[in-house]
Amino acid sequence: MNLNINGKVVEVDVEADTDTPLLWVIREQLGLTGTKYGCGMAQCGACTLHIDGVAMRSCVLPVGALNESQAIVTIEGLGAGEPHPVQEAWAELDVAQCGYCQVGMIMAASSLLAQNPNPSDDDIRAQITNICRCGTYLRVLDGVKLAAERLAEKRG
Repeated sequence: MNLNINGKVVEVDVEADTDTPLLWVIREQLGLTGTKYGCGMAQCGACTLHIDGVAMRSCVLPVGALNESQAIVTIEGLGAGEPHPVQEAWAELDVAQCGYCQVGMIMAASSLLAQNPNPSDDDIRAQITNICRCGTYLRVLDGVKLAAERLAEKRG
């Protein structure tokens, strides 16, 4: 079957009706290991990526439920040309501690800002439900707010 991953249509070796999670296809077949395996139950958010701009948990999403018209973006595709403002804010504020969950956090945050360019703290808490065992939640809030400011500056 074919999938649109990071702007390129790629052929993957799975049956179109498979229940194999998208996460495994991305990591094992395509070698895109930025998207992480955490809990395997869509609870922690380490596997978050975008499908048509919406943050999705790929560890439970059957690849057979997708088609090549859907745009799948992983962390490798998010900042492909230049770093995304969320990535820049994360680096500037040292949001990550151990870093394992941060790819999912960045993907959730960038999807949130695409849908809501000026989120409140409550909006951020409601939409970014990823788990961080290091507890960097306050830095995540600050990172999302800084990224929102940077995106507003770019829009003019």
